[in-house]
Amino acid sequence: MSDLETTERVLPSNAPGEDVAFEILGDGDFPTAEMSLSIGPAHPATHGVFRIVLDLDGERVRGARPVIGYMHRGFEKLAEYRDYRQIAALTNRHDWLSGFCNELGVAIAVESMLELEVPDRAQWIRMLMAEWNRILNHLMFIGSYALELGAITPMFYAFREREDIQHLMESATGGRLHFTYNQPGGVKIDLPKGFLKRSAEISKVTRERFDDYVDLVLGNEIFQGRTVGVGPLPQDVALSLGITGPTLHATGIAEDSRVTEPYLKYGDIDVEVPLGENGDAFDRFYVLLHRIRASLDIIDQIHDHMPAGPVNSKLPKMVKAPEGAIYVRTENPLGQLGYWLESDGGRTPWRFKMRTPSFSNVQAIPYLMQGALLPDAISILGSVFFVVGDIDR
Repeated sequence: MSDLETTERVLPSNAPGEDVAFEILGDGDFPTAEMSLSIGPAHPATHGVFRIVLDLDGERVRGARPVIGYMHRGFEKLAEYRDYRQIAALTNRHDWLSGFCNELGVAIAVESMLELEVPDRAQWIRMLMAEWNRILNHLMFIGSYALELGAITPMFYAFREREDIQHLMESATGGRLHFTYNQPGGVKIDLPKGFLKRSAEISKVTRERFDDYVDLVLGNEIFQGRTVGVGPLPQDVALSLGITGPTLHATGIAEDSRVTEPYLKYGDIDVEVPLGENGDAFDRFYVLLHRIRASLDIIDQIHDHMPAGPVNSKLPKMVKAPEGAIYVRTENPLGQLGYWLESDGGRTPWRFKMRTPSFSNVQAIPYLMQGALLPDAISILGSVFFVVGDIDR
């Protein structure tokens, strides 16, 4: 801390008529106290039961230690005691904001091991649902991040759009969070009558309302003051930590498995990857917001390409995967989600392992917090997008 300049302080007189007394404050530093501050574990504070311990020197963060494990439920081990068709009911819960995208990856992994051919219509339906689920996830983080910085209005806006999309997806899947719509070989049932027309209407309305979020949040000078230049993440650090998704894209790296290793029918359409420049909290929010517009562009293309035909392949009564192992990665809303599936030839996986984006993204928190002021710690924590169930699994 720099030396204080010599200043004068006026002291009030004790008796009427006496001369005013002055006290000269000399040069020197303000003394600071070192302390350890535990934030959490508290569910309302974050997206799940998460705790972080900050080492403070005054208001300056000298160290940050994320503490995880409060929500560990053993998804991977539970999956090893489930039939290949039952795994989806587990995987759609670890990131409860991305249920459809979670089950999509494991369905593709099982299909690859069984060498199942998925009908074209089912693949396009999966892409449509995945992009709507991506928007649902991003709307939640957009509203909650603004709320963490003291603005409640964006949360109301976000839930306005979320409810329309939730009703749309529920009309086809029967679920609002845990869809269980994917199954090996395709999807559970075909889209209901009028679904594509309603999907196009919601896409148009959501696109028209996109500028509301730009004006309300991104253009807000208070939001900019809390996020611009706060918690910058260099590209080399992001890559060394395995950061993916919007947190990585904010650094300017366009690694998106929908583009670099296309699955389903993503190779047949144009996929935009919004990028930031500085990798700070503002850029992370900017990328997250503009990914909504990018997903709407994909959804509109899917409407134009949707073919007729069956939506699933016939499975035997007893599903057994041949011996071997496979790794499948998909682009989840928060980053790349990988599934390692290994079979010994039985009815259940011999080994099931998830590489979740939240687990890798949260590793950036100690680096981002180092040297930050305590008020900025909340801005940084909220801008590293994670769901705690996705960390703990």
